[in-house]
Amino acid sequence: MIMNLTRSRLAAATASALLFAGAPAAYATLTDDRPREATPTVRGAAYVETRLFFGTERPDGGPAVTDGQFMDFVDRKVTPAFPDGLTVQGGRGQWRDGNGIIERERSYELILLYPVGRARAADPSIERVRDAYEREFAQESVARLDEPTHADF
Repeated sequence: MIMNLTRSRLAAATASALLFAGAPAAYATLTDDRPREATPTVRGAAYVETRLFFGTERPDGGPAVTDGQFMDFVDRKVTPAFPDGLTVQGGRGQWRDGNGIIERERSYELILLYPVGRARAADPSIERVRDAYEREFAQESVARLDEPTHADF
């Protein structure tokens, strides 16, 4: 009986020693300061960002589209279709025209943001804006770029 009690105490002491020896390693794992991959914070709701690129030089050699003419076009054709907001930026661009000539010109970038759920409804309005600019200012094309994004207002 004494032998069993001694063995039991010895076993308990050994188990305790092993637990105590292993504890620092376990805690080190929990408090490890090694850098970890950051999880990106995504804010806002799912939106679509559409960017339209408008050239200003006329292929027929006519006068370039002025700031006033462009902003008048935005007021008449874009704002009614997208009254929630938009951004216009000026720029310089180049592209190869239908004749293979590289054209360099002053340009405008129009940025629209709208909820993903409105993308199907927004598409025809965007295409009407592109078509109207091409007709009104004798342009070969208006470039369009659509990207998914998140927006928070």
